[in-house]
Amino acid sequence: MGTLKGKKLLITGASRGIGLAIALRAAADGAAIAILAKTDAPHPKLPGTIHEAAAAVERAGGRALALKVDVRHEDDVRAAVERTVAIFGGIDACVNNAAAINLAGTLSTDMKRYDLMHSINARGAFMVSKYCLPHLLQASGPAHILMISPPLNLDPVWFAAHPAYTVSKYNMSLYAMALAHEFRGRIGVNSLWPRTTIATAAIANLLGGEAMMRRSRKPEIMGDAAHAILTRGITFTGNFCIDDAILAEQGASDLDRYSVESAADLQIDLFLDEKSSRQWLKSARRG
Repeated sequence: MGTLKGKKLLITGASRGIGLAIALRAAADGAAIAILAKTDAPHPKLPGTIHEAAAAVERAGGRALALKVDVRHEDDVRAAVERTVAIFGGIDACVNNAAAINLAGTLSTDMKRYDLMHSINARGAFMVSKYCLPHLLQASGPAHILMISPPLNLDPVWFAAHPAYTVSKYNMSLYAMALAHEFRGRIGVNSLWPRTTIATAAIANLLGGEAMMRRSRKPEIMGDAAHAILTRGITFTGNFCIDDAILAEQGASDLDRYSVESAADLQIDLFLDEKSSRQWLKSARRG
């Protein structure tokens, strides 16, 4: 298994959930992580701040840089990238995890919410990647961009259910594909998506509460899957990766350890085919 020891990562939305899990897994190798997020003071409904995340990264064995950033604002992003390079000496990997979600139909989606999703999910991921790219191209070893975005499943059900959110997330995946081809042979660019729902604040507060949390997996599965991608060479590029499939390729056999509740019926995540995913889970358990 590869290592991220000595690597410099910039991760958006890293104060909690999946972003923090990716940061902590990299920190266990001894990586340096720039933690970008908006939360720099305790929030009544959301756990974690950039400062708490930085402290956790350092306890895990990494170096941390806490940066208050709104990825919708170009000046914030440019300054964060410049600060990361000044402190760490470069950037080896950019992880676009920051996201906004609103699972509503067209008539129920107000334009303020539409703009928020597209500004963070699509435009934010493009802009963060754009400002990291000059430094990624100068990295001494394999450099990566990782989008936390889904495979491009064109089943109309996903467009009918919540078109604005779907298009905003698919745009992230399209940018992953575009950048993979634009910078092929120079940078590895991939997307990563969870097979099941992940026990995060979004699930707890917006998408099902405690009952759904019990049917989810822990964020650590995404941390381990991201690590598996970011430690590969740049020839691994242009892929729409699913977390447990990537781990199975690496030889992981105990995927049940990631479940919040071991006996629970796992909830398949958005944008994935229910039938094929159920079959995959059954075969993984038999294996």
